Amino acid sequence: MEKLTKKYGLITAICMVVGTVIGSGVFFKAQNVLAATGGNMPLGIAAWIITGLLMIICSAQFAVMATKYEKVSGVVDYAEATCGEGYGYYLAWFMVNIYYPGMTSVLSWVSARYFGVLFGWDMVSAQVMALAGFFLIASYTMNALSPKLAGKFQISATIIKLIPITLMAIVGTVVGLANGTLTNNFSTVVTEAVGGSASSGLFAAIVATVFAYEGWIVATSINAELKNPKRNLPLALIIGSLIVVAAYVLYFIGVAGGATNEVLINDGATTAFINIFGGVGGTILNICIIISCLGTLNGLMVGATRGMYAIAARNMGPRPETFAQVDKATNMTTNSSVWGLFVCALWLVYFYGANLTDGWFGIFNFDSSELPIITIYAMYIPIFIAWMKKEKDLGIFKRFVLPTISIVACLFMVFAAVYAHGITPYIAAKANGTFSFPVLFYLIVFAVIMIIGAFFARQKNKN
Repeated sequence: MEKLTKKYGLITAICMVVGTVIGSGVFFKAQNVLAATGGNMPLGIAAWIITGLLMIICSAQFAVMATKYEKVSGVVDYAEATCGEGYGYYLAWFMVNIYYPGMTSVLSWVSARYFGVLFGWDMVSAQVMALAGFFLIASYTMNALSPKLAGKFQISATIIKLIPITLMAIVGTVVGLANGTLTNNFSTVVTEAVGGSASSGLFAAIVATVFAYEGWIVATSINAELKNPKRNLPLALIIGSLIVVAAYVLYFIGVAGGATNEVLINDGATTAFINIFGGVGGTILNICIIISCLGTLNGLMVGATRGMYAIAARNMGPRPETFAQVDKATNMTTNSSVWGLFVCALWLVYFYGANLTDGWFGIFNFDSSELPIITIYAMYIPIFIAWMKKEKDLGIFKRFVLPTISIVACLFMVFAAVYAHGITPYIAAKANGTFSFPVLFYLIVFAVIMIIGAFFARQKNKN
């Protein structure tokens, strides 16, 4: 059987982490964070740092695992090594059929949405949806025909998306200090924080930032194609995570130098860009957001196209002899890529019907890009527990301390996602108060898809 070659280096892996996490959220979450804290800048910074630490903690734990385990697909390898072949299979099945395609499909629409802004298109117009489909297919085509080109695009998009973030962090801070706006924003609170107290406002702000930090685990999907993965993957996870946290915090501070907190809460970060960089600032920001989203889309597509291969390489799942095929000319998992595109397309249709219309699926309307966070972080926990039981040759910190705080971080991520979506209908207002529990109905869909995966697991055992 043809195998994937080692074609990616450390820089590509770091860009996978940074480029996949930083999408459109960084440019607009500042508004949500300030609104949650009532314009309390120190609380907002604390929220970005706390959530960033949660990501760093989990990535550090996986970085330690990456120094010991190497097979085909990063996190799936770690699940298999710690919890057994079966658990690795179910985690891989979840990621290829829910986690990757759920986020990938939504990013194709987000990319098209911001592209449409340049032409005044409505975000649910036929033009935007057609463009979303095009972006999805274009990203798949680049990954399927030229994985090296996809890697170079990831690096380029990451560099481009960091340009406006860096400019705003530096210029915004300097301008804000010079004209007193930044100093005033740090010392002035606009209104009462969500919940009426600093602690409740901080928690609401943390919840607002959780989804801006998601996607870093996708970097582990190129494990089999990464040069010296036991060295480069841990470095990429840690360095990439630190870059993301620094970018978010410094950008947040820079934005506060471009407009008052009250203006930022009401009008968002675009106003700060226009105030500092002139009338073209908003347009430049929008173009950078499009490139940023396309970079995130590409990173997620990397994971989506390799998902079934990670299962088939273990001789598991449906037709492993088909999905384990690697094209000799492109050294790409051709059939696995086709499946990845197909499932992404299904989730794009679902996202449109559930979130951009009156709701095609009744009680089963939910946000397919954010709710999978609940199950992905929940599925990390058994891995960390098994690690503590199995790795008896490690020191106290690596064996017990790091995985324990990683479990706490995972539990918080699950709670934050449930808190954010719990009993709040996604198309909520439409029903002016109609009860809905998106988390419950997402979990039902999750269970059905996992049961289908169990059927194929049993088929393998029979064979």
